[in-house]
Amino acid sequence: MRAPISSLFLLPLVSGALLLAPLMAIGGETLFPTSRTDINPKDQRRVESVTRPATDFSKPEQFETMQGGAATTRALVNGDAFSHFSVNLDFDEEEKFKLGNALFRKLWVSSPSSTQASDGLGPLFNARACQSCHLKDGRGHPPEGSADSTSMFLRLARPARTDDEREAIADIRKLNFPDATYGEQLQDLAVPGLKSEGRMQISYEEIPITLGDGEVVQLRKPTYSAVDLGHGPLEGDVTLSPRVAPPMIGMGLIQAVHEADILAKADPDDKDGDGISGKPALTRDHKTGDLKLGRFGFKAQNASVRDQSSGAFAGDLGISTPDKPFDHGDCTKAEAECLAMPTGVQERLGPVEAPDPVLELVTFYSENLAVPARRDIADPTVLRGKELFYQSGCTACHTPKFVTRRDAGNKAHAFQLIWPYSDFLLHDMGEGLADGQQVGVADGREWRTQPLWGIGLTETVNEHTFFLHDGRARNLTEAILWHGGEGQNARDAFASLSKDGRAALVKFLESL
Repeated sequence: MRAPISSLFLLPLVSGALLLAPLMAIGGETLFPTSRTDINPKDQRRVESVTRPATDFSKPEQFETMQGGAATTRALVNGDAFSHFSVNLDFDEEEKFKLGNALFRKLWVSSPSSTQASDGLGPLFNARACQSCHLKDGRGHPPEGSADSTSMFLRLARPARTDDEREAIADIRKLNFPDATYGEQLQDLAVPGLKSEGRMQISYEEIPITLGDGEVVQLRKPTYSAVDLGHGPLEGDVTLSPRVAPPMIGMGLIQAVHEADILAKADPDDKDGDGISGKPALTRDHKTGDLKLGRFGFKAQNASVRDQSSGAFAGDLGISTPDKPFDHGDCTKAEAECLAMPTGVQERLGPVEAPDPVLELVTFYSENLAVPARRDIADPTVLRGKELFYQSGCTACHTPKFVTRRDAGNKAHAFQLIWPYSDFLLHDMGEGLADGQQVGVADGREWRTQPLWGIGLTETVNEHTFFLHDGRARNLTEAILWHGGEGQNARDAFASLSKDGRAALVKFLESL
């Protein structure tokens, strides 16, 4: 049953104190615990000890190599570095992982088809398989030099217009509202006999940035538009938010971070005066409607890996699941031809195109893609870069480590010291990165802190180094220099370093 929330508490522009109030108590009942409920005082002291920020940068910290705890993979570093299973799975779980992998790579086809277990694609879609976006379980990219935008798309959303709509957002029943014609995202592919909605167009402006030692770095500022629209223009107040597919590693471990540990780092009113005001995201479970703490997605709009997976099935593939039983995907009432197309629902298989065994297996696979082990952690330049990462203030948002909860749903994720380098909170990243799109309590300048583990293997796995939510940054230096808002001070500290200092910090990131 959905808990009611006063709209006073969750309007996006209210103060941080009011924002945190419903996280602690709704209708007299605690929604999220303010302290760890899964461990005893002795364990709590151990957790506090091992997660204490580093102060000695002359040598690696204990267990630093094992970024994903006991689930970390030490497999040979190559193009499959993000595709290994958590090494602490048992034999039966390993089999479940492999079944999920097969479904993750599965190419869906349009209906009707003789391949009845694989039809139901679209009718409008952005990809035919999960793997098509999450290339080798890694990071997507902009369509550089080609029309291929399979691993990147545009989210479409408008703000609330009426009191009822504002109340729906305040109550977290809605995160925003879709375009009346094109829905929640622009789909550039369609099944045979149906035209696509349109396509994304990107243009770039080069912006020179002069660093403290005089070196000039060129940043590229993107402008996005939706062109070749098949059903007329978008609504006037609809915003376009570009998204590249994020890497898949460590998601089950992120899910196992205790809510109290995330909320402990929230400071919406910046009471400590450090210029960082991390804000927790609230969202609803796709199946039950229960209020949860958001932690997945670029704006933390999903609470669980299952929610993230069901959303991708619906929006990216147009495949219905028990949690999002929309057989025509993102088709709207204005797209009558789309709604008239056949679906892949087979009565003998159940009421949706991807019944629960499919969603469950893909979710399990996504929860157990292992984090690769750190590399070169004792290298003097890496250690110097780590020290500069701390000194520059990067850890104010990119929290190095957590200990996951003892009562995690999968024992492979339970009570593990992990190093994601994220606080999983929303932060104002400045006008330069703003997309203008509200997603629940996240406004148009706010983004979830992205985990950094595995970032140094992006080129190895995906053969590119495009970073940030839209891939505008062509390398890690550019990604740092795009930080504004709450990240401005850290960005400026990096920009003021010597060339060797900047190279050391980047080498540290490449070791993750």
